[in-house]
Amino acid sequence: MRATLLLCDAAQVADGKLFVLGWGWTMIGPDPTPTAIALRFDVAWLEMDQPHHWELYLVDEDGQPVTVSVEDGIDHPIEVRGDFQVPRSADLVPGSAVSVPVALHFGPIPLTPGRRYSWRLTVDGTSDESWGATFSTREREAEE
Repeated sequence: MRATLLLCDAAQVADGKLFVLGWGWTMIGPDPTPTAIALRFDVAWLEMDQPHHWELYLVDEDGQPVTVSVEDGIDHPIEVRGDFQVPRSADLVPGSAVSVPVALHFGPIPLTPGRRYSWRLTVDGTSDESWGATFSTREREAEE
């Protein structure tokens, strides 16, 4: 399994393709800003016809989960999970891989200015350094 994760302003899946807008940023804020993540899973021939589970979560520079407080007053980690299964169809050339596109959108997340954050991805309990994306938040300018 291979996975590609892109930080972007917006993403959309249509007709099995991933459309990405504003990809390539590594710094946001300091005010909370809506963001998106474009994911593409490349499922190898031998990984088809079996269920796969993925988890994406946001951590700070110390590797601690980033949390937000919601209406219940409890801090919840910022994370997304999903499952997929790719059928091995008769029209596939043996040995082929199939891409599974996913578009995720996040509303403004209140992050601390002047810090680094990372999105980390696991698939079937396995992770790879290249499956993540790191970004920073700008410092808040001093008011005069």
